[in-house]
Amino acid sequence: MRGHLRTALLLVATFGLLALFIRNASLAEVTREIRGANLWLLLAGTFFTVVTYLVRAWRWQVLLAPIGRTHFGTAFRTTIIGFAANFLLPARVGEFLRPYLLARRESLSPTAAFATIVLERLVDLLTVLLLFGVFVVFFDSSIRTTEGATYQAVKTGGLTAAAAAILGAVLFFVLAGHPERLGRLVDRVVRVLPDRIGGFITHLARTFAAGLAVMRQPVHLVRTLVLSIPLWLSIAMGIWLVTRAFHITMPFPGAFLLVALLTVGVAVPTPGSVGGFHYAYRVGATAFYGASNEQAVGAALVLHAISFIPVALVGVLFMVQDGLQLSGLKRLAAEKRDIEAQLEGGAAAAPEHGEGADR
Repeated sequence: MRGHLRTALLLVATFGLLALFIRNASLAEVTREIRGANLWLLLAGTFFTVVTYLVRAWRWQVLLAPIGRTHFGTAFRTTIIGFAANFLLPARVGEFLRPYLLARRESLSPTAAFATIVLERLVDLLTVLLLFGVFVVFFDSSIRTTEGATYQAVKTGGLTAAAAAILGAVLFFVLAGHPERLGRLVDRVVRVLPDRIGGFITHLARTFAAGLAVMRQPVHLVRTLVLSIPLWLSIAMGIWLVTRAFHITMPFPGAFLLVALLTVGVAVPTPGSVGGFHYAYRVGATAFYGASNEQAVGAALVLHAISFIPVALVGVLFMVQDGLQLSGLKRLAAEKRDIEAQLEGGAAAAPEHGEGADR
């Protein structure tokens, strides 16, 4: 029942955001804007999409280094498969599938590998907020808006998210730097639970803390943070190139603002980020850079296609080559929901993560 309710809510959110996105837009004008877009700039934007995934795989290798040796080819393939699964399947199953596949191929702990994904998301958030802060301090005079209240709301949201991200980073640092404290804390908590559940949670917590080992090794942590800058500059470059392809006047630092808005948009767990991504871009382009509604709608559609469709196609190709079946990935998505429900309710120990993804 919970799964059906979640699906219904996601569908309502998806169609509601799409309705807001295309509201008052002339489809004929949107088509004309797409046809008139600069093809060379769109191709350049696609190139930076490829660069983004290469750097992302490289950075993941650095995050994984303290728990075991990995190959770049494996990190890249599993990254592509994971993001493709996020695009094609519900429940963001790719966040679960990516570390599982890599751990199986590189003989690592799946839980420790999953911890690196959580840390990766935190580093991404910190980097996005850093770029947003650079924009607010040095470049916000470039925006072309009369909606001062909207921009003030965006800045307030950014500051709130920054505080939460810094708090999360401090918490992760404490957990990673003092895993014995985490062990003692978990031991106290699980005393009131049945042995089977308590043993599972204790093992999960300690293995998860092991996955945060990069935070105990300054060299690897600095490399992770340094690689995050070109990663997100590449994402910003892709956004800027597509925006300019639609003849929207926006300086490159303006992409930092759109990156922050799109990060909020894709946080809405709609299938393939449909709706949330589009609406966030349209709001940013029209409210802050004077784009017409049709320009913004056309650019959002093309940017979404460039950002998601190539990785989905390549990811499916990799899945076929590796013998992964879509039905198995759907079962993995169902198992992920079951595990989440069990951990929330404490009803029973979680099943094995990867059964549904076996060949």
